[in-house]
Amino acid sequence: MADSAAAITSAPLLEVDGLNVVYPGHGWRRPGFHALHDVSLQIAPGETLGLVGESGSGKTTLGRAVLGLTEVQSGSIRFNDVDISNANRRTRGNLSRDIQVIFQDPYSSLNPAMTVADILGEPLSAQGVSRVKAAARIDDLLERIGLPADSGVRYPRDFSGGQRQRIAIARALALDPKLIVCDEPVSALDLSTQARVLDLLIDVQRRTGVAYLFISHDLSVVRYISHRVAVMLRGEIVESGEGEVVTSQPSHPYTQKLLLASPIPDPALQAERRNQYLALPTF
Repeated sequence: MADSAAAITSAPLLEVDGLNVVYPGHGWRRPGFHALHDVSLQIAPGETLGLVGESGSGKTTLGRAVLGLTEVQSGSIRFNDVDISNANRRTRGNLSRDIQVIFQDPYSSLNPAMTVADILGEPLSAQGVSRVKAAARIDDLLERIGLPADSGVRYPRDFSGGQRQRIAIARALALDPKLIVCDEPVSALDLSTQARVLDLLIDVQRRTGVAYLFISHDLSVVRYISHRVAVMLRGEIVESGEGEVVTSQPSHPYTQKLLLASPIPDPALQAERRNQYLALPTF
């Protein structure tokens, strides 16, 4: 598990308050879909907040709202005490220095026609960084994620899934952001590769102080990396608190079901967990 959040006492870096998102209905007079219901959360500098829930719970919608990819109907999103709920394109362009994203699929998130150096250099170029400084920065990023220096002249197809996700992490780090939205960043990877990528994210956080909004459906992954955890169900946060507590001694039945759904190698204990799972209400 990530280091204790007890030492994280700064004012919030990201503050979401009473957020509502409604997707319009398709077709004549069809009602919209209320994806987020009065969602509130905070993330301090250098902290990881794990956001966990099943598909359709609203966790990705929340991440998209923070990134400005989804329109907000009501409520607010404040970053560094500035309201960015419905920021315009210019403001969002400026925010890209401070807020970045790592997507789920390391295969589709990287442009196959660009070299790794071009991929890492793109955000630097967009911010007006000179070629000389960008080249030095790219070398530093490749070293930071543990890839050989000659990786810059190669293409994404030349790398494994875990290596591609490392490249995606490097791209997110290029501008030294303060917050990275990690949207299921390890769900497409095998277990051993997942562990290596999670360790890389933890190491990067320790060295840079970046904060993470870490979105996942896997409670064990969230437990490993998060200081605090928030659990979403049908667009609402039903439980939140210290990561170790929420992921080992949850109070809400839905979180209990998520915990019991994780298999364990002992057949007798697994059978007992299954009975406990079936005894809980259906959501």
